[in-house]
Amino acid sequence: MIQPQPYVPTDREQAFLESVEDTRYEREIINGLSPFFNEKAPEDMLSFYDEGDVTRLKVLKGSERDVEKRMPVKLTRHYYEIAKTSPSVARIVKASPDETNDLAGSEDPGNQMDYSPVEGLLHKYEMGLLYVVSTCSAHCRFCYREELIARKEVKRFDGTVKKKGLAKIPEVCGYIRAHNKLVAENGGRHPETGREKLREALLSGGDPMVLNNSKIAAWLAALAEAGIETIRIGTKEMAFYPQRFDETFFAMLDSFHEKYPEVGINMMLHFEHPDEILAKGEDGEYLSDKDGFLQWIPDTGAAMRELTKRGWMTVFNQAPIIKGINDDSDALRILQREFKRAGGENHYFFCGRDIVAYKSFNVPIETVWNILNESQKGLSGVEKHARLSITHYLGKTEVAAVTNEPIPGLKGAENGVVIFKLLRNPADAPHLSKVCIVGRNPDAMWFDDYADRVLFDEAGLFDYERTHAHAGEAGVLSGIPQQGGCL
Repeated sequence: MIQPQPYVPTDREQAFLESVEDTRYEREIINGLSPFFNEKAPEDMLSFYDEGDVTRLKVLKGSERDVEKRMPVKLTRHYYEIAKTSPSVARIVKASPDETNDLAGSEDPGNQMDYSPVEGLLHKYEMGLLYVVSTCSAHCRFCYREELIARKEVKRFDGTVKKKGLAKIPEVCGYIRAHNKLVAENGGRHPETGREKLREALLSGGDPMVLNNSKIAAWLAALAEAGIETIRIGTKEMAFYPQRFDETFFAMLDSFHEKYPEVGINMMLHFEHPDEILAKGEDGEYLSDKDGFLQWIPDTGAAMRELTKRGWMTVFNQAPIIKGINDDSDALRILQREFKRAGGENHYFFCGRDIVAYKSFNVPIETVWNILNESQKGLSGVEKHARLSITHYLGKTEVAAVTNEPIPGLKGAENGVVIFKLLRNPADAPHLSKVCIVGRNPDAMWFDDYADRVLFDEAGLFDYERTHAHAGEAGVLSGIPQQGGCL
């Protein structure tokens, strides 16, 4: 196998990168539980864990139920200031002994590593997802990437066991060029997998916004040069530390747009609860201006306004619905309404994934469907674009309907049905838009809980076998030189 060559930026890349300015940020992060156990955290923050919390968490230290083994603990000063007056927000980042009561769940939700042709890149759908960093400014306890954040070893399709690696520009861009070259030579489809051009990439992790501007810029430019047409940046940093969205960051984005005006940028934000965006008074109520408009937290509102005023960039929000955090239709209604009013788009709400310890966080699927539908009563058509998705191994799957009435003559539908619809499907998406109908189970938190009541399954959600049809693509590409400039 030919080793990748050092990445050499083009002249256009180099000109862009030389314009980028980096800034030092003071997030005031507390890492781990030790600062709370040893009373080394700032005095005003020690109360985030009371004496009972500390005692219960200390008892678990070093055991199989050690919460930090499952998911590291991390918190910023900005997020603490919100969380101290919001139990919902506090639950997002505050470790609890309850989260390790039941450690059932998948170490690789969605069998994502089946679709990793080069380390740090997932090419499951029509886009590529890149693990560009393995941490965030703070850590959500229900994180879907807990295996990456916690640096756990994951069993791969080939039987090897190792930690997930991070994406590197030479390997990723080499793969993109090689894949797209084969697609172009084969009339628009990859000769082995049937995939089309890889035209979109998502910078993910972890959170790309913990990287400095230069590193983000290097990814943007390299992907643009490799032929990527649209780049997403997935981040919760606007909730954890909105000050990161400063003049130097926006200057970098503006410079990128000037150099690569044809490349689209989508910001994928991550707010679970309106308390993360809206300012509160001393009475705990949301603040309104003289005209009755709810007011955003100043730094968060400023960051959002800067994003949305750039007409060449689209801003989305997506979030899971998690027990004790946002399983509240009133909260979700406010969140959707305010985010759209600020110029963003509501993209997805998710049922919880089957991560390790998911039973401590997930809300039953049918309950989530009802909560989201109740929240969208009173919203306008443009405010309620978000769909409810649950990630099956076959792809993102919409919870399209939950019925209450029996279906006459259909055995198993006496209590109503749930209808799933595949929204996304790997490779050339042969099962896209196919549906599955199951009899209701109000306690179901994952597809497994419906396995005994499948009524119709053209999508194959309950007849699923892992496939490695794309493995040939990785093999074909493994010997192709990977470097900057032309392939």
